Amino acid sequence: MLTFEEKLRIIETFPELQRKDVSLGRVNFHYPDSVQEKKIVVQHLHPNGNGFVYAGHMKKKDTDRKGFINIRNYDEAQLKELIQKSMDYLSAPAVEIEEEDDEFARLEGTWVSKEKQELSLIREDQLWNVYSGSNLEECFESPIEAERYLLDEGFRQSRKRKL
Repeated sequence: MLTFEEKLRIIETFPELQRKDVSLGRVNFHYPDSVQEKKIVVQHLHPNGNGFVYAGHMKKKDTDRKGFINIRNYDEAQLKELIQKSMDYLSAPAVEIEEEDDEFARLEGTWVSKEKQELSLIREDQLWNVYSGSNLEECFESPIEAERYLLDEGFRQSRKRKL
């Protein structure tokens, strides 16, 4: 595992990134040239060597809910490659990913609790909305977050899937 100082040295070889010191001795690195809303490439690099790099280019199942991947055990080559791919991804305009739409279309529909309360999950524009009748209950940016919320609240998908 690389030390904090070694990771800092590697990250600082990318002149496009701007260092921002944050609380508890942690460091973030921002990419101001990002054409997307996301600007942070390295988040919470900690003196203990732990930290995260934004990995929007990777499959959602390989990242945390915010799109970051833990770099605690990365070597120099892996870290450089991940940072470069992150900046490349943030340099490209955001595009709709149809394959993701198909993959998560199964989540849309009615969800039922043990108490027979029904909620509906509907994709609208770029958001995944949870409705109780016609009332908006929650709004999520990703289908994974919406599914996790429904499961955590004790809901399961009904057999009648599409609304």
